[in-house]
Amino acid sequence: MSTDEFNYDLPEELIAQTPLKDRTSSRLLVMDRKTGELEHKHFTDLLDYLEPTDVLVLNNTKVIPARLIGLKEETNATIELLLLKDLGNDTWECLSRPFKRLHVGTKIAFGNHLLIAEVTEKKEEGIVVVQFSYQGIFLEILDQLGEMPLPPYIHEKLAEKNRYQTVYAKNVGSAAAPTAGLHFTKELLEEIKKKGIQIVEVTLHVGLGTFRPVEVSDVAKHKMHSEYYEMTEEVAEILNKAKKNGQRIIAVGTTSTRTLEAIMQKYGTFKACHGNTDIFIYPGFVFKAIDGLITNFHLPKSTLIMLVSAFSKKEYILKAYEEAVKKQYRFFSFGDAMFLK
Repeated sequence: MSTDEFNYDLPEELIAQTPLKDRTSSRLLVMDRKTGELEHKHFTDLLDYLEPTDVLVLNNTKVIPARLIGLKEETNATIELLLLKDLGNDTWECLSRPFKRLHVGTKIAFGNHLLIAEVTEKKEEGIVVVQFSYQGIFLEILDQLGEMPLPPYIHEKLAEKNRYQTVYAKNVGSAAAPTAGLHFTKELLEEIKKKGIQIVEVTLHVGLGTFRPVEVSDVAKHKMHSEYYEMTEEVAEILNKAKKNGQRIIAVGTTSTRTLEAIMQKYGTFKACHGNTDIFIYPGFVFKAIDGLITNFHLPKSTLIMLVSAFSKKEYILKAYEEAVKKQYRFFSFGDAMFLK
């Protein structure tokens, strides 16, 4: 299967640069994943498509200000780090730029030496492992020095940090937002609950695995980077009961989907667990966990458009995207949403 099969034309002006004032005012393209039939709605219309027996699964990860810009101690050259994965003991896996300027032992100073990173390992594809040293509390220093790691296609400055954060974000550790969740407000979640729908949370810390571009021509040869996930016993019980009773499990976002499917693939059931997953979902994948998916519009040739194509049909997805372009939907992180039912 060729990566080019997942390409589509997108005018640059349709890439949303800023979030809408009201989170729920985005549009919603509803698609029957089995027939490809489309309906043009608004996000608040989601309520009409949810049944009281449904279980909605959110990813409660919280984005950290993961982008750090500092100076290499030996030369004062500017170095950028994007924190990807907490390895424990103040050691992090990071994406670095420029990668060539770093070697084991290189020290980078941030915020006038408030924070020092020493490279302890060089991997491939721009990845380094660094050991941080500092006085105080790491997350407080990161709040002070770090920037929100907005995707490269967003050129506008983000006025409020919390707009690249879901209203239910709680477990700190992501390098990018689970963007399908950005459309929800606390009020809308309350309305969903009032309808009798159960809302549960899992965690997947979004890292390089989710947003790294596919650079190989053969889809099957793409290697996903692993990301940390966890599920509690209470959530596992609710989801297993829902499966047993034939209730729909609806994932909010591709990250929730990957968490649920990774657990189901590994254990054949939902269970309390945590670990790292490099699950790669593309057409041919057999879904065992989810019955519906709320998601944003994804980049051409990305692993995410491959995932939604696997959940429906590639032809239906590309036709839906063509229709969304025609109707001038807003695309990507701050853009509009789709509901695949």
